[in-house]
Order: sequence, then C-alpha cells, then structure tokens
Amino acid sequence: MAWWVWPILLFFVSLLVGIVAVPAGVGGAVLFVPIVGSLFPFDLDFVRSTGLLIALTSSVSASPPLIRANMANLRLAMPPALMASIFSILGAMIGLALPGQVMQISFGAIILVIGILLFLAKNSEYPNVPVAGGLAKKLGIAGSYNEASTGEQIDWKAWRAGRGCLTFSFIGFIAGMFGIGAGWANVPVLNLLMGAPFKVAVASGIFVTSVAGTSAVWVYLGSGAVLPIIALPSILGMLIGARIGVQVLAKGRPRAIRMVVAGVLLLAGLRSLTRGLGILP
Repeated sequence: MAWWVWPILLFFVSLLVGIVAVPAGVGGAVLFVPIVGSLFPFDLDFVRSTGLLIALTSSVSASPPLIRANMANLRLAMPPALMASIFSILGAMIGLALPGQVMQISFGAIILVIGILLFLAKNSEYPNVPVAGGLAKKLGIAGSYNEASTGEQIDWKAWRAGRGCLTFSFIGFIAGMFGIGAGWANVPVLNLLMGAPFKVAVASGIFVTSVAGTSAVWVYLGSGAVLPIIALPSILGMLIGARIGVQVLAKGRPRAIRMVVAGVLLLAGLRSLTRGLGILP
C-alpha cells in the first residue's frame, strides 16, 4: 500500500474515535491506541506516543474555558495531577524499556480490564459527602459552581484526598506506560471516590490529563518515539471529531454509546493479547 494512504486512514479513524469518545465520557487516547495498535502496521511505541499527544492536545485546548467557568477546580485537580505526572514519567520509561511482546500482552490485558470497568462504571451527579475529609479540608478542596440547567448555585466539598492521590499514582503510571491518557479513570476517581460533583469531576479530570500527559510525552520525544506522519493526521482528526462529538452528546444516549465503546475495547484488547501470545499474526 502507498505510504500516503496510511495518514489518510489515520485521519478518518481518529475522526470517528473523536466523535465517539466525547459522548462516551472517555479520553480519545484510550480508544485510539488499542484500535490503531491492533489494525495498523505501526510499532506500538509510535502509537502510544501519539495517544499521549492526542490526550494532551484535547485536554490543553479544553482546560482554559473550563477553569474560567469555575468548573475545573485547581485545588481538586492539582494534588492528583502532581502524583499522576510523576508516575506517568516512570511508566513511560518502563514501557519503552520492555520488549515488544511483553508490552503487547500487557497492553491487551489492561485494555480488557478498562473495557470491563466501563461496562460496570456508574456516575453520581451530586455525591453525598457528609463532612469534608481531613486532608481535603487542609488543602481547601471545595468550591461552588452555577448549574446552568437549573440556575442553582451548587456548593460542594471533597473527602478521601489521600486515597485519591494514591489511586492517581497508579493511573498516571498506566497512562504513561501505555499511552492511553487518564480520561478513562479521572472521572470515576474524582466523582465516586473523592466526592466531587460529576461536572466538576469531568472538568477537573481534563486538567489532570493535561498535566500528566505533558510529563510523559517528553520521555517519548526524547527517545525518538514520536513520528509526525502518524501524530499529525491523528491529532487533526481527533480535534475535528471531538467538536462533532459535542453535538452528538447533546442528542445521543451517552450510556448506550459508552457500552459500544466498552465492546470495542474488549475486542481490541483480545486482539492485542492474541497477537502478543502469538495466537494470531
């Protein structure tokens, strides 16, 4: 196949991933990396670095307006972002050092786990936090925002900040190692574990991804694992697809779309696992 066909295919695959990722409530990288890694003849290192760039680009472009709208809370996001950032560097270094077959098997296993988690995941619009946690209170993790759908002023507080930061250490490690970003895990941890309202968790999770992704991507850049001919059409397609996905979110059924995404991840994880084990080419 002519070389120029692959960038065109990458653009359209990324476009579709961007459309689906937004209403499904997951980061685009967690779909992009397993699909492209399974179906395209590219080395997994190049695909993982592109996945981090996709997560970084989309989150950096979305963070400023969310912060201005008081939806993304920096006191909530910064401690997890710091932990995720440190461990994403470690994950990226280990991921580049491991043999390709080991990475393929590990990648297939983690994608299968993420797919299962998406099937089982639940969200809480306004979690019940009876009293602010000790560490969260010391760090001032609380806030308020205007709920546009009702016109109400929502006041909230958080708890379990210590457990949240420890969880984000693991999330950052996985994100850096496999290049899948942290969008698949940010919202459940911030929302269900730490008690932030769902919309605040979504907005703050985007900020966490921008910080963690920036740290890990430098490891890939320094190792020469970023290939522009793969990265540029993928980022462009993802950005355009995400804009369309916002419109789909307003009209579609996020839960149904999320189930489709989980199914795709399970298939991609099985494909990667069988390839790594040598069962299928």
